[in-house]
Amino acid sequence: MIPLENILTFIAFALVIIAIPGPSVMFAISRALVLGKRGAVLTVVGNGIGVFVQALAVSVGLGVLIESNDVLMHTIRLAGAGFLIYLGITAIRCRRDGLDLSAPAVVPTSSHILRESIIVGLSNPKTIVFFSAAFPQFVVSSGTPIVYQMILLSVIFVIFGISGDAIYALSAGAARDWFAKSKDRVIVMRTIGGIAMTTLGVVTVLLP
Repeated sequence: MIPLENILTFIAFALVIIAIPGPSVMFAISRALVLGKRGAVLTVVGNGIGVFVQALAVSVGLGVLIESNDVLMHTIRLAGAGFLIYLGITAIRCRRDGLDLSAPAVVPTSSHILRESIIVGLSNPKTIVFFSAAFPQFVVSSGTPIVYQMILLSVIFVIFGISGDAIYALSAGAARDWFAKSKDRVIVMRTIGGIAMTTLGVVTVLLP
């Protein structure tokens, strides 16, 4: 079993990382501005599921393989960036949907939002690099198999990660609810959210 002091140190380390707004926070906020609180919560949960799958991959050794293959790393990164740009452009293009009461509203289903968010969570290879570098610092070679120790660290990180991202996303969702009292405000919020997602995708492409 992982020593208690190692777990507490990892929690402190994870909280510092989570407190710094990164791509997952920006994605959650931008989705909250487009979809509101419900979409924000589903986005955070879906992204957390994707990150958890990455952490499990690192735990069983796949992370090392992906991290050592530059072509695969870049392919995953570009695919994720392209998907973010697609979501952003779609949000901008559909910014007026549902505001005309005489026309049927097109509202994404919970499963659709969750599925898109899982894809985004899965497509950030830098998270794999982070887990690959961090996990070995906190596990011990004696006692419980290392893979089980890493899975425990994965669960801890994702729980705190979802909680932290939810604070940002729900705050943005609350602001969006106030803007929703005006059609023009809704259009502005959806446009801002779409631009934020598109920008995040472009930055992901440009940065190493």
